Amino acid sequence: MAASQLLDMLPELAEALQNGRPVVALESTIIAHGMPYPQNVETALAVEQAVRKAGALPATIAILHGRLKVGLTADELELLGKRGPAVTKCSRRDLPFVVARKGHGATTVAATMLIAHMAGIPLFATGGIGGVHRGAETSMDISADLQELARTPVAVVSAGAKAILDLGLTLEYLETRGVPVIGYRTDRFPAFYVRDSGHELDYRLDSPAEIAELIRLKRELALDGGLLIANPIPEEDELAHRAAHEAIQQAIAEAEGRGITGKALTPFLLARIAKLTGGESLRSNIQLVLHNARLAGEVAVALAGRRGGPTDSHSAA
Repeated sequence: MAASQLLDMLPELAEALQNGRPVVALESTIIAHGMPYPQNVETALAVEQAVRKAGALPATIAILHGRLKVGLTADELELLGKRGPAVTKCSRRDLPFVVARKGHGATTVAATMLIAHMAGIPLFATGGIGGVHRGAETSMDISADLQELARTPVAVVSAGAKAILDLGLTLEYLETRGVPVIGYRTDRFPAFYVRDSGHELDYRLDSPAEIAELIRLKRELALDGGLLIANPIPEEDELAHRAAHEAIQQAIAEAEGRGITGKALTPFLLARIAKLTGGESLRSNIQLVLHNARLAGEVAVALAGRRGGPTDSHSAA
C-alpha cells in the first residue's frame, strides 16, 4: 500500500497544494506533550491563525485512528489536547506501529517532516528542534530530528534547538550531515528561551524572500535533506539568562536522579522548567512558536511567489 493511501488531507489543503498556494506544516507533539490542556489547544489554534494571517494555510499533522492526517479539524485538535500524554509520541520509527494498531499519534519534528514531505509541503514551523542531549558521549541520546533534517527535503523554522540540549554538539552534528543552518536576522544560534546560545552561525539571511530563494536553489541543486532556519525568540519574550540556566540545570539534575530518559525526558524537562520559572518558560514557549509560525507563513508566501495577506480563517469540519 502506498503511503498516499494512508494519508488524509483536508480538502482546503489539497486544493491549495494543487494550485501552488502557500502551506505551512505544523507538528502535534506540542499539543499532546508540550503544554497542559487547555493551553495546548488554544496555542495550536493561535499558531494556525498566525500562519493564516501571514497569507499561508496551516497544516497541523498527526496520526488519528491509524491514518496520517494533514490538517486537523477543531474537534481533532481538541481530542489530541484532552488526551495529552496518552497519545503516542511519534518519531519516524513509531509511525508503522501506530498506523498498524490504528492508534493516535502526536508527531515530533522528525515525523512531521516526513509526513509533510509525503504530502508535498516544503516548509514546517515548530518551537525548537531536538538535538544532541547533554552526556550523549556515553548515553548516545541524539534526537531523530537531526537525522531527519539530513535526509528529508523540508525547511524547518525554529527558535534554534531546545536549551536543555548540548547545542555545540548539535551544531557539529548538523554540519557533519550537511544541513544548512541559517540565522534569521542574527549571526548567533538561538537557544529556544533565549536569543543567543553563545554559538556563532556561518550564514545569515534577513528577509523571507531570501530564505525562499535559498530553498528554491537547494531544490534546483538536488541536494539531499532539509535546512534549519533559526529564528530567535522576540527580545521582549525571552527568559532572563540566569533564570533559564538555573532552571534547566535543576530540571536536568532531577531527571538524572529519577532515571528519566528517552521519549519521556524532554516533556519532563519542559514541565519542570515551567514550574521552576513560575510559568514564564511556558509563556516564552508559546510566543516563540507564534513567532516562528508567522515567519514560516511569510516564507511560504514568498516561496509560492504570492503577495502576502490573510487567508480565510474558517476551519474545515
